[in-house]
Amino acid sequence: MSAKQRVVVGLSGGVDSAVSAHLLKQQGHEVIGIFMKNWEDDDDSEYCSSRQDFLDAASVADVLGIEIEHVNFAADYKDRVFADFLREYQAGRTPNPDVLCNAEIKFKAFLDHAMRLGAECIATGHYARVRQVGSSFQLLKGLDPLKDQSYFLHRLNQAQLSKTLFPVGELPKTEVRRIAAEIGLPNAKKKDSTGICFIGERPFREFLNRYLAHTPGPIKDHRGQVIGEHVGLSFYTLGQRKGIGIGGLKARGNARGGGDHAPWFTARKDMANNTLYVVQGHDHPWLQSRALVADDASWVAGQPLPAGPLTAKTRYRQTDAACTLTAPAEGPVAERFELRFPAAQWAMTPGQSAVLYDGEVCLGGGVIAEVEN
Repeated sequence: MSAKQRVVVGLSGGVDSAVSAHLLKQQGHEVIGIFMKNWEDDDDSEYCSSRQDFLDAASVADVLGIEIEHVNFAADYKDRVFADFLREYQAGRTPNPDVLCNAEIKFKAFLDHAMRLGAECIATGHYARVRQVGSSFQLLKGLDPLKDQSYFLHRLNQAQLSKTLFPVGELPKTEVRRIAAEIGLPNAKKKDSTGICFIGERPFREFLNRYLAHTPGPIKDHRGQVIGEHVGLSFYTLGQRKGIGIGGLKARGNARGGGDHAPWFTARKDMANNTLYVVQGHDHPWLQSRALVADDASWVAGQPLPAGPLTAKTRYRQTDAACTLTAPAEGPVAERFELRFPAAQWAMTPGQSAVLYDGEVCLGGGVIAEVEN
């Protein structure tokens, strides 16, 4: 990127976006900050921190000597992200709202707004990198393996990547904190946010309860014996250990994969019969799968990948797992694809994203639709 461009930075109130703005200003760019407000339903509650986040972002802009604009994308968020989020939960799947939020809000609504402000590029505090190869753009993992966020960005396309900068993608988080402290940023020690994208950290079941219908039903073990009652299938995710509501219950006899006191895990949802199945032991066979089918595929390069060996993540905090990309029987690898894993993967979950990699290059991915044990 040539010097002295107008770059609009998404200032979230966090340290990563703040240091991103500082680094760009240091490089000689004209930097404008934008704070995105994307949630309004209970903005006065203890869980929604947008008011404090804006104050932090405004303080950062003041220290850096840049303008900041407050922009409301709440309607876009509700229509494009939250409605889909609720539909997926109601269908018994477990969506990842951060993936859709990035594709629809941060790199679409925000990007469009920045272009109207005359920006040449936008920047965010994500731990990822963009590399131009000829006329195309690659999405790369952030260099800090503990903070890499390429998983959440895998739906970005060529047009979006061509106008996006990730200034902290080359840095470890410890260095970002050090820079923030050195230049006197007021949020240098602010805790990283871990809640739902723009909704914040809150008791999740209580939050969903306001939006989803819930019908209690039986909890059964792998033999089909009723051992409890669930509060509604939408409120459970595969691999879930806490909050199932059967803590301390002993197994009746041998429970493949666990002893009498082994913890219980959510293993299957039978939506037709409103039944939740749980198993004992982290390594129970019902929690292990060797193949998946994903749909709603998105490819960073703009075209489907050829079949062959790659690696994949089926959840964010997972180490890349070796896999083979194969075309489903009905057609080419486009909207749908299949992955087969030589080693069984734990609790692959419909609704989550399966994201494909070739080394440090993020190639795209899709939404897990089916898993095979």
